[in-house]
Amino acid sequence: MERTIYDDDHEAFRSSVKEFLDREVTPHVEEYAENHALPREFWLAAGKQGFLGLEIPEEYGGAEAGDYRFNAVLTEEMAKVNMALASCVGIHADIVAPYLVHLTNDEQRKRWLPAYAAGEILGAIGMTEPSVGSDLANLKTTAVKDGDDWVINGSKTFITNGYSANLVVVAARTAPEKKAKGISLFGVDTSKPGFSLGRKLDKVGQPESDTAELSFVDVRVSNDDLIGPLDTGFISMMQFLPQERLNCAIANIAHAKQILLETVQYAHDRKAFGQSIGNFQWNKFLIAEQVTKIEVTEAYLDQCVVAHASGKLTATDAAKAKYWTSQVQNEVIDHCVQIHGGYGYMNEYRVARAWRDARVTKIWAGSNEIMKELIGRDLGF
Repeated sequence: MERTIYDDDHEAFRSSVKEFLDREVTPHVEEYAENHALPREFWLAAGKQGFLGLEIPEEYGGAEAGDYRFNAVLTEEMAKVNMALASCVGIHADIVAPYLVHLTNDEQRKRWLPAYAAGEILGAIGMTEPSVGSDLANLKTTAVKDGDDWVINGSKTFITNGYSANLVVVAARTAPEKKAKGISLFGVDTSKPGFSLGRKLDKVGQPESDTAELSFVDVRVSNDDLIGPLDTGFISMMQFLPQERLNCAIANIAHAKQILLETVQYAHDRKAFGQSIGNFQWNKFLIAEQVTKIEVTEAYLDQCVVAHASGKLTATDAAKAKYWTSQVQNEVIDHCVQIHGGYGYMNEYRVARAWRDARVTKIWAGSNEIMKELIGRDLGF
């Protein structure tokens, strides 16, 4: 079915993103996987193209697109290459950027945003902790007032871009007695004394993404590093989580759709018993089911993008999109592996890597179980 949410400007932007990826990224993806990170050269090149500043005002060096559909196009094209690329770029440009744009003062924007849009400062967000997971209201990292400074102690884990980041938006407890209402956000320069990296995490999939453990031991920051009003960090995280979950959903379907298209071509080309394997009724029906599943899901997701672009996407609808698209992605790619047969289990085939890469999407940005809990609460249960 023809999609109608994008106009000529969006499609022209898509062409520029695709041309950039074909030239600068696709030839190097194996190298990225071996190094378990995207090189700084990638970030600088993406920044030069304006891809990292879609959320950032022009006065601070950004593109200030003012239309979330451009973010969606960028995410879709990145996800077609692989999920790790969409994840790393999404964290920097789509997820952390709104905190730095909407919650900061003018001095902070001048200090951070120009280099952020240029890819000279790489961003990450420090929410998840080893013993907390999706339960952000009960995080353990603390920031204790000491004169005019704050002293941060604690740890974070599963942090995308964590190993390479120069700036981490850290959620820390500033008023323990207030529970969720006692959490604040700080912009932490990773060169500060007391900040250290654990191992670069060895994940099942998405090797191109550097995912790290972060440690904070008496890391001293000032009031000038406080992002947003004191003790409002949890509210801010809840405010921006729908965009994070929508970003995940967009990547899920774009990734699954690309792998399915490649699988359809494989089913045409692969011969068995004297005919293309796609001609066997089971495979024909299976592929028909997956194509329909993707297009139906994409139709709902497109409406979520339109709603978010106009400021009307609810947290519940974002949860539905995140849960459903991750479920669909895993189902579709699992069937794609089956259609590839033994080759589908070989690391040299994209479908095998995509299968591994997709699995975490039912866990991150709030597990699917948490998404269902949020949807159920909205129904009054």
